[in-house]
Amino acid sequence: MSEPRAFKVFSGTKSRYLAERICQQLGCPLGNMIITHFADGEFAVSFEESIRGKDVFLVQSTFPNSDNLMELLLMIDAAKRASARSIVAVCPYFGWARQDRKDKPRVSIGAKLVADMLGVAGINRLITMDLHADQIQGFFDVPVDHLYGSLVLIEYIRSLELSDLVIATPDVGGSKRAALYSKRLGVPLVLCNKVRERANVVSSIQIIGDVTGKNVVLVDDIVDTAGTMVKAADEMIKAGAKSVRAVASHCVMSDPASDRVQQSSLEEIVFTDSIPYSQKCAKVKQLSVAEMFARAIRCVEANSSVSEAFDF
Repeated sequence: MSEPRAFKVFSGTKSRYLAERICQQLGCPLGNMIITHFADGEFAVSFEESIRGKDVFLVQSTFPNSDNLMELLLMIDAAKRASARSIVAVCPYFGWARQDRKDKPRVSIGAKLVADMLGVAGINRLITMDLHADQIQGFFDVPVDHLYGSLVLIEYIRSLELSDLVIATPDVGGSKRAALYSKRLGVPLVLCNKVRERANVVSSIQIIGDVTGKNVVLVDDIVDTAGTMVKAADEMIKAGAKSVRAVASHCVMSDPASDRVQQSSLEEIVFTDSIPYSQKCAKVKQLSVAEMFARAIRCVEANSSVSEAFDF
């Protein structure tokens, strides 16, 4: 293992809460940076300490609105112009990831565009978690360390000590992810076939498998409006499930998601803290991934294997 190099951790505005937790795990202070806002909505980034020759880790999830992405791009550009040795974007949530292909004519591939922008801005590496589609890693021309929220969420499911546990996925597209949970926990897997009326609107869900008398845990990567998750939970209860919970990596939770979850059949829905959640919903719980990202940063700094540091 190589000798660790000097590094600094900085944060964008909306991810500061997570950056502070990561720095606490690393035993280092959060770097001093100022983001100045102008009356017309424009903003500027300024590092208030020298980063010349340093490895710079910029913590910023690129969730809506687009100001978070623009902040990150300006942070990268400022670090490059301040002669940082290397620039690592730490994006626990990588936004625009659902636009990973042309699913109909004349549409953009947003995930590729964002990857290109980050590359042109000047990143040398990306550390992220639970991309909506694994192949997005190939959109980057720099190394990508892809972490998994399942390391935190599976341990939480184990701690519940539920009998007659079944893992389920609210749509067939998430079957690979749910199969991992099923294999790690040694329990059966149930699938749901989802039919959409239009974007964010689900018309019907059919359950493939038996949930009668079972404690069901639904697994997903992103919960946006919670329409699919809530409908899947309600269908599970109708099919005879004893209880239904949900775990997901990214807490997007756009309105009216919180109200839907609160009024649903779900016992609880558990997320990581990749995205801040400020609304009030007694059924929503967040688990921190700060220790996991801190461990990945240590590996990068020490030039040691990230995959060997985690039980993926």
